[in-house]
Amino acid sequence: MHTYLPIGEISASVTVLLGLGLTVGILSGLFGVGGGFILTPLLFMIGIPAAIAVGTQGNLIVGSSFSGVLAHFRRKTVDVPMGTALLVGGLVGSFFGVQLFHWLTSLGQIDLVIKLSYVGLLGTIGGLMMIEAVTALRRRKSGGQVKLNRKHHSWIHGLPFRMRFRTSGLYISVIPPIGIGVLVGVMSAIMGVGGGFIMVPAMIYLLNMPTKTVIGTSLFQVTILAAFTTMMQATTNYTVDFVLAFYLLIGGVVGAQIGTRLGAKLNADTMRLLLAAMVLLVSLKIAIELAIEPHELYSVVATRGK
Repeated sequence: MHTYLPIGEISASVTVLLGLGLTVGILSGLFGVGGGFILTPLLFMIGIPAAIAVGTQGNLIVGSSFSGVLAHFRRKTVDVPMGTALLVGGLVGSFFGVQLFHWLTSLGQIDLVIKLSYVGLLGTIGGLMMIEAVTALRRRKSGGQVKLNRKHHSWIHGLPFRMRFRTSGLYISVIPPIGIGVLVGVMSAIMGVGGGFIMVPAMIYLLNMPTKTVIGTSLFQVTILAAFTTMMQATTNYTVDFVLAFYLLIGGVVGAQIGTRLGAKLNADTMRLLLAAMVLLVSLKIAIELAIEPHELYSVVATRGK
């Protein structure tokens, strides 16, 4: 069965859209990420225009992340003050990111910028996470003590405006969380992602948050930020296809509950290794597409006369 996407102006399989939503929902509940870094390239592959894919999939992030964060609230693994600090920076970054998205669209360079951003960021973050995850697993198997490369007395602890984050057991400045939030907000608008693939490693390795509170806190911030970004995209760039969002959302909400249950059965090292592998695979796929010469070098589209 197929459905017509009025904003994307193409027809798509309902089964495929539901399957994509389910897959991303599972990732959201399992790793504490919005799942957009996987969904957006997959939408490219089924023919959804890049701008529509970026603008629309925020709806799925809202649904799947909200479903997942409810489960973490029940487990009391959400650090609300930390999530609020991340959110403040995220809202500011998202606002400016949407404006930048609009400017790049007017220049006709948005597709290239989106794909290059994916290759650079995903490749770097995935590589670093893979190295540390593999090292931790090797030490665990050899019977040695696993030590994560975290600096407990880094420059971050010398910054002013400190707050106590009781759920995470931290007493640090609010400046780093807000700065991380700004970066995530910009990436959310430009790349169409929830930002969890940046935020989760930053929360673990820069802020020294315990793994048990990272995922729930990330989902808390991602849910609200994705809702704000989607609203901005819909009112500024008109790139939100609600028919596409509807089918993705149905699968995403169900998948988030499945992912949350799976995440409770996996240890932290295994989860980091799986996430790193997926990030690297997506980066490699996009890089190959950019390097290979397309079958059609030019396309002809109808434009409205002024």
